[in-house]
Amino acid sequence: MKIHIKKGLDLPIAGAVTTSEVRIVPAPAVAVVPDDYPGFQPKVDVAEGDVVKMGDALMHDKRFPEVKLVSPVAGKVTAVERGERRRLLKVVVEAAGDDFKKFDLTRNTAEERIALLAESGMLALMRQRPYDVVPAPDALPRDIFVTAIFSAPLELETGRRIVADDKALLELAVGFLAQITPGKVYLSHRPSWTLGPVKGAVMVETDGPHPAGNAGVQAANIAPVNKGETVWTLDVETLRRIGYLLRHGKVDPRATVAVCGPAVEKPYVASTIVGAPVEALLKGVTMRDSKHHRIVSGNVLSGHVVAENGYLRYPYRMITVLDEGDDVDEFMGWASMSPSKMSVSRTFPGHFLKRLFRPDARLLGGRRAMIMSGEYDSVMPMDVMPEYLLKAIIARDIENMEKLGIYEVAPEDFALAEYVDTSKIPLQHIVREGLDYLRKELE
Repeated sequence: MKIHIKKGLDLPIAGAVTTSEVRIVPAPAVAVVPDDYPGFQPKVDVAEGDVVKMGDALMHDKRFPEVKLVSPVAGKVTAVERGERRRLLKVVVEAAGDDFKKFDLTRNTAEERIALLAESGMLALMRQRPYDVVPAPDALPRDIFVTAIFSAPLELETGRRIVADDKALLELAVGFLAQITPGKVYLSHRPSWTLGPVKGAVMVETDGPHPAGNAGVQAANIAPVNKGETVWTLDVETLRRIGYLLRHGKVDPRATVAVCGPAVEKPYVASTIVGAPVEALLKGVTMRDSKHHRIVSGNVLSGHVVAENGYLRYPYRMITVLDEGDDVDEFMGWASMSPSKMSVSRTFPGHFLKRLFRPDARLLGGRRAMIMSGEYDSVMPMDVMPEYLLKAIIARDIENMEKLGIYEVAPEDFALAEYVDTSKIPLQHIVREGLDYLRKELE
């Protein structure tokens, strides 16, 4: 099967990884942040001072207690941090030793297999459509969509993450997941995919610009989600981790991270642990200047802003650093016609230049009412009318939200639309609120 994504946009940002070297970065401590897992209502299972094994539960979901977030390392719990109204912010574990929890792999029925994924923390690494939340363990997915395409700005290509030795793990995981769904397991990949067919999966060759790598975009172009249906989405690294669990009986906390961005002097690939300290990853590689930097765990379109003393956040794939831009004194501000300004508008000369740009984190525009110009639709390869859907979400009009395709979308699908938006509206935040509202009202 082949699909071609026509709508979208690849941002020409400087700071990509060009070296083939992989640097091992130890993680003296790791953090698990429950906010990274939408729909997960955390209840802590540990206290400060507790000693845990790799794979031990740090917290579970209040609604589905069998769904857990587990420790990526063996060691001592050094912090259970809470914010306002005792909201759990993160659990920090100091690494010490190599003890691990051994999981029972004798699971035959679909329900038992889901229970294994939930207990090991693998289920939390997936997402469910509708609502873009951690999958509910009490519902079998119609289909499962795996993306082996990393199309976001500065992402590493699949070959840098998944090597030939991983193919057996992928096939083991696909066979396991195929027994959970009554439908199919789809694996989308670029034409440059070198591993060949993965046994048990429907291989989908996908070409086109970002957001071609979004699993939701692939699902919308292969088998769209309708009301009353549930599908799961995950990336190929999570698929490999499931295969590792099935072969070795323990979780695999390793992460291949691109440390990149316009403000990184020496972009490189790090081999580390999920939830690793940002400070360790950025040591000695950022620009030595007096500018303020913004550190993003993830890509520049939909990642989480973190402090220098923060931790690597889900999906544990990249750290992007760019200038904050708060010290820039630019003639004419956002309206400057400088050729160094990256823009999708033909008004600016940078639109016509075939070069890499070094954008900063400034908004570069003023907030105003939504303009019905079709600019969202130009970068959204999904069968939805984004402006009308957003208006229905803002109005909390459930009937029109359903008619306009809210069951198919996730916030990340609106990331490019948010970038090109003339009105500078926080589209991803609006979609997240709409999905949470719909889920609360209908479940």
